[in-house]
Amino acid sequence: MTSPGDPEPKMADPPTRWYCNYCQDELKSFSVKCCKCPDFDLCLQCFSSGAEIGTHQRDDDYQIVDHALFEGSDWSVSEEYALLDGVETFGFGNWADAANHVGTKSQAEVTEHYNSTFILGNVGRVTIPDKLTSKVIDHTGPEEGPLSPSLSTTFTPVDITLADQSELGYMPHRDDFEREFDNDAETLVSHLAVTIEDDDLDISLKLAHVDIYTSRLKERLRRKKISRDYGLIVAACSSAKQKQANKNKKQLSKHESDFREKLRPFSQFMTPRDQEELYENVQKEKRLRAKIKELLKYRRNGITKHEECAEYEAARFKREKRKESRKRLAEKAKGRVLSAKKEKEKLNKIESKEDTIKREKEREKEKEKERDKDDRELVEDEFKAIKSSPGFNFLSDREKKLCNSMKMRPARYITLKALIIKDHLLRKQGIPHKTRYPSNLDKAHRKRIFNYLTKSGWIKSS
Repeated sequence: MTSPGDPEPKMADPPTRWYCNYCQDELKSFSVKCCKCPDFDLCLQCFSSGAEIGTHQRDDDYQIVDHALFEGSDWSVSEEYALLDGVETFGFGNWADAANHVGTKSQAEVTEHYNSTFILGNVGRVTIPDKLTSKVIDHTGPEEGPLSPSLSTTFTPVDITLADQSELGYMPHRDDFEREFDNDAETLVSHLAVTIEDDDLDISLKLAHVDIYTSRLKERLRRKKISRDYGLIVAACSSAKQKQANKNKKQLSKHESDFREKLRPFSQFMTPRDQEELYENVQKEKRLRAKIKELLKYRRNGITKHEECAEYEAARFKREKRKESRKRLAEKAKGRVLSAKKEKEKLNKIESKEDTIKREKEREKEKEKERDKDDRELVEDEFKAIKSSPGFNFLSDREKKLCNSMKMRPARYITLKALIIKDHLLRKQGIPHKTRYPSNLDKAHRKRIFNYLTKSGWIKSS
């Protein structure tokens, strides 16, 4: 009871609670505060899904808010995690290193908060037992000796077949693999030896190697425990069996693969097993429909017994075979008639072509005769200057024109032509030769003769 003069006790202020404006869940750790909308907070789940409500847009500026993990505490979630991590790393009671690990709190604040929250608080009352059991473990075994089962670690061996054991390289009773995680960890300490000549620095370095090796062994044991406790070893065996079963499956036809591709959108609503059952059931339905259609066909043809089906199929096969043979004969006869017609048409075309070719040849001959007459008349008028010279008849029309343009006698041209061709052949055979042309020969004339012989194909240009 309170006396009349005492002040009335005040009620404790309720702790401030923050809620997500979208899903209305309480914000206990980290949240996202909008910089544009007043008093607008979102939980991490709603923010990651791009929630929008009212005037708030998903692309508004935001900031991350670190709420307190415990009510009425000024410690943020990241500071609580840093404290627990520091105590686990440096050990209970090493508050200076734990405070340095937190970074934002002093040693006294770290000590007081850990003791009041995690030891004397609700967390400590729930997790720390009232009576601590003795930490001393009795390693004394029965009379059988030091290799008694009481000294070995007790665990339930993984139940896998011998084939799976050999495939994985795993020994379940020893809980060892043929190739462990970080298999080369022992190389850190395999060559270590403590000698009298070691100083403090050498001993510290070797102890650091031992600590590293111990941490690697702990990580190896942790991974083994996880793989054993969560059934990952059995899952690896089953996945290997599933892969082998998938290899042994028959290849799908193009029709079946197209059908599976059409039903792919429904796979997001089903498990793989249900999806396979759906494929099999649909294929089974198609086979049953085809069978029912076949049975109805037998019924229409008056077949009521199973034995009669084989006779009907044999008769139908013979009938279809006769139809195919008749069709082939008809096609052959038709092909012969068409081939005969085509051959006649070809012969007619060939004869007509030959006639036209003969007529054209006769016309061309007549035209050539007329041209020769005209050319002779022109030559007689054009080559009057060299017509009477010796060797004129041995020249072609182009050579006659060339000699006439250069005002060169045909005999001289023939001599120069022979010298140029002979020089070309000797050079082509690799025989060194120096041609002596007439001293009064114009170089321009020799070049024109050389170009003419090159264009006409007498010699090849080098």
